[in-house]
Amino acid sequence: MKLGISGRVFKVPRAWSNRELRRWSPLFHGDVVNVSGWRDEDKQGGHYRDYFVNATSYRLTNHDEKACGLQGVDGEIALDLDVPVDPSLHRRFDVVFNHTTLEHVYNTHVAFRSLCELSRDIVIVVVPFLQPFHDGKDGAYSDYWRFSPAALGRMFGEHGLTPLHIAFNDDWLSSVYVLAIGTRQPERWQGRFPPISRTHPEHGGVPGARVVLKLRATLRQLLRR
Repeated sequence: MKLGISGRVFKVPRAWSNRELRRWSPLFHGDVVNVSGWRDEDKQGGHYRDYFVNATSYRLTNHDEKACGLQGVDGEIALDLDVPVDPSLHRRFDVVFNHTTLEHVYNTHVAFRSLCELSRDIVIVVVPFLQPFHDGKDGAYSDYWRFSPAALGRMFGEHGLTPLHIAFNDDWLSSVYVLAIGTRQPERWQGRFPPISRTHPEHGGVPGARVVLKLRATLRQLLRR
């Protein structure tokens, strides 16, 4: 079934990031947490818990505020990414996962530091590089930031993590998401991931390039009429 433009903008990058996460998540063992994971839904009828097939435990955190607050699931942790994380949660998990939340946190550097502090090793983030402004119903949350692959690599480095994998989709009439994986133990993962380049790690190009080039070609065609 073909998607309309409004559907493509959000569904295509979500589907891409889910495929990319399924590709790498079986590598990770131990205690996993989905930070600000709401109901843990992958928006394709599944749950992210099921992606981490080798997890020993799986927890959710949410912020007790407005539309996307605590969900009341077993083992859920109350966590506000706008403020520093409680030291009792430092290095609590082997894998910390966060999907399209950081753009909604005004204190984004505080939030990113917290993600890193929660982890004993792996941090996985999915963030928008190119996406229309979107906020929550009745002001439940706003939309502040966009992230480049270069920014994520530097942010990992500032908190003692080494980037293992940085990838992005590049689809026409679609938002562009970046998925990045960082580690505290790079020697443990040596040879498990493709080398990271300044462009797309596997397909070449730069984020958003296809969208811009296609748009430019379309505009030229319209002007020639």
